Amino acid sequence: MPQRTQNAAPRPQRADDGTLVREGLSSQAVAERVELGLTNAASSTTSRSVWAIIRTHVFTLFNLVLGLCAAVIIALGRWLDLLFCLAALSNVVIGFVQEYSAKRQLDKIALLRRDPATVLRDGRSVKIPLEEIVLDDVLLLSRGDQVPADAVVLSAGGLDLDESLLTGESDAVLKHPGDRMFSASSVTSGSGAVRVTAVGEKSHASKLANEARQFAPINSELRASLARVVRWLTIALVPIIAVVLNGQMQAAGGWHRALDSGSWQDALVAAVSSVASMIPQGLALMTTISFAVAAVKLARDEVLIQEQPAVEVLARVDTVCFDKTGTLTEGGVSFDAARSLMPPARDDAAGPGGVVGTAAEADAREDVLEPSPEAAAALAWFGADPHANPTAAALAEGFEHPNPAQPVAVLGFSSANRFSGVEFPDTGAWILGAPEVLLAGEERAAARGHAQDLAAAGMRTMVLSHAPHLVMADTGPGEKPRAAQTLPEDLEPQLLLTFSEQVRSDARRTLQYFQDQGIDLKVFSGDNPATVAAAAGMAGMDVSHGAVDASALPEDGDELHRAALEHSVFGRVSPHQKKNMVLGLQDSGRVVAMTGDGINDALALKHADLGIAMGNAAPATKAVSRMVLLDGQFSRLPSVLAEGRKIIANIERVTNLFLTKTGFAVMMGLALGLLAWTFPFLPRQYSTADALMIGIPSFILTMLPNTRRYVSGYLRRALHFALPSAAIVTLCVVGLNFYERTLDPAESTRAFQTASFIVLVLVGLWVLCVGSRPLTAVRLALVLTMYAGLVLVLVVPLSLAYHQFQLPHASLFWAAVAIAAVGSVLVEINFRVHTRWLRRTQPEAFLADERSHEH
Repeated sequence: MPQRTQNAAPRPQRADDGTLVREGLSSQAVAERVELGLTNAASSTTSRSVWAIIRTHVFTLFNLVLGLCAAVIIALGRWLDLLFCLAALSNVVIGFVQEYSAKRQLDKIALLRRDPATVLRDGRSVKIPLEEIVLDDVLLLSRGDQVPADAVVLSAGGLDLDESLLTGESDAVLKHPGDRMFSASSVTSGSGAVRVTAVGEKSHASKLANEARQFAPINSELRASLARVVRWLTIALVPIIAVVLNGQMQAAGGWHRALDSGSWQDALVAAVSSVASMIPQGLALMTTISFAVAAVKLARDEVLIQEQPAVEVLARVDTVCFDKTGTLTEGGVSFDAARSLMPPARDDAAGPGGVVGTAAEADAREDVLEPSPEAAAALAWFGADPHANPTAAALAEGFEHPNPAQPVAVLGFSSANRFSGVEFPDTGAWILGAPEVLLAGEERAAARGHAQDLAAAGMRTMVLSHAPHLVMADTGPGEKPRAAQTLPEDLEPQLLLTFSEQVRSDARRTLQYFQDQGIDLKVFSGDNPATVAAAAGMAGMDVSHGAVDASALPEDGDELHRAALEHSVFGRVSPHQKKNMVLGLQDSGRVVAMTGDGINDALALKHADLGIAMGNAAPATKAVSRMVLLDGQFSRLPSVLAEGRKIIANIERVTNLFLTKTGFAVMMGLALGLLAWTFPFLPRQYSTADALMIGIPSFILTMLPNTRRYVSGYLRRALHFALPSAAIVTLCVVGLNFYERTLDPAESTRAFQTASFIVLVLVGLWVLCVGSRPLTAVRLALVLTMYAGLVLVLVVPLSLAYHQFQLPHASLFWAAVAIAAVGSVLVEINFRVHTRWLRRTQPEAFLADERSHEH
């Protein structure tokens, strides 16, 4: 029977927590909850749905117009004239295949990382798939486990939780019985039993993910500009179709004669050919192919493109926002140095009150020292301890030779007491713990202040102390001796140990690259502001003004938006603040990229112009991002930026060609419709002309290297060149029509169509010539090849038969060549006028062109 939702299901009875922590749920209780639908099954958030991908590529205004044209051709049985549909079909297939392959790859990665959960049922611990967890199940958690559902703690033994995926806070949180915990947290140390309080879609992480999953189209200037052109054409299409169809009917002898004789079918096909040629379908196809080729290329470099325009968007980005934990940093800590307990002499570099400004300043202090061999051996033991918390485990980086003696006693780490210890027979007892615990008391205030100064600089600190012996617990007869959770009275602090965030090895180089490109950098983190500033400083950002504590800012509004614009580093940022700061930057005209890995980043990633998830990110976070760095390497982003710039620059180049064709089609259709002249091309003839002038050349041009920097407003620039060029092509074809009708009639319709084809392609190829400049060897060879292609189309018998061509008599042929030559000269003049206009009105775009020519 179908499962009922949690909202509809009554909450079943459960045993008290004391019984649950011993026995867990019974099989009967589990079955009852499964029947009520209270399981941890939730809709997949590992990637975009197939429907979302289909919707993006199929249901477009562009496809609707071409679909209607295709329906007319099919209804008339003119199958050979459906060639114009191939571009639209290819556009859909290529886009779907690329994005679906990205979805499958993410789904596979998610399946590999779904470890089972350990639950207590019928008094026994069993491992079950995550989706089989039910409400009130007792989860048994230990170090390394991820919390699969929201829960409340029943019992805990030093249970430390990493909630950074949810909050951004990198410090572990100690949990006690009665405390709540949320799914997507992970256990860093200790163990505990917890009762599940919310499952599936009701969990905190799922709610954030569901909010982030709301569909929002990517902000692609290329696609948006194309959609704008199609929208303009669609608005004008009804009157254009009326004019064109009426003109073709009148050219066939009038409506009555056309309907009676059946020539209306030819008139309708001519009208459809005219309308289909107005839609820049080739531009859409070239854009899709460029995106797909870039996606395949970047996939080899471990960059997964979930939505094709993501590559283009990165090239337009002027602001990049980073999360800290797991993004700028590795998500862990590394050992920094052993330091003296007493602070060094203050100097002018110290901040107010002697506070160290940055981690770099802290490292420059003269308090770093070499531990004694005994202390070093003890530190190595703490680092090698399999039960060490993540901070203590980092000591293994600096100390590799633990004391070989068998410990007399071991005092396990307790988050409640915040220290651990070990006693050796030859060197005595060593205690490792928090400064506020081991440096308590007035007599150690100076050392404690030194530790606080280092912490204010973003460093983590621990203290190593020594005592002759550990305090031993009272044990009964036959019990093994064990250490008590008590500090020895004769404890003497020895060293202050500092730890720093593990900044990604490639972070500094990549951030420097973005800064060199004039891109503004910002860090939004849920962590302590001082820690955030320290990590950002180590990554190469300017943190001279420190970090802003976002907990003092509102969740939304002008104050938050102003802060996002004016400052670069933020700590204590909530998930909704991250989202609203991104929206505020966008409202100010910024194009924003956001990188992150946690559930707390999902909302900001979704609303950014480009969301970039790290490879180790939560599945829901990767699902809403546009791009995933599978290996988590920042160094991949410059290559993505370069690929995006190549796409935009090359698409702008071929847009000049496609919009010239679109403008010509509209002007030609209106001119011939108003003059009641027959459209001089069959759909198949026009498709071949399109391939020679635009289709084949544009495919090659979009694949060539191009280093031109992105400059906004490419549609305006393209229209400024394309519309006059389209008018020139139209005048040439209409001029040939006029010449043929008044001075030199063709011997047949086919001969006239052939002459019109020659004019159209020759002038169109000169548009290609000026649009390909500067003419490198490859581009020159391309243009010459297209001229050769024109000759082949006109002389190969099979081509003549397919296109229904007939070479015109000599006078009409040379008239066509002469008109095409005049048109080519006019196109050249238009290009030079356009270049001067560009230098005067858009100097930034002109300079970008010049610099790319130098390369």
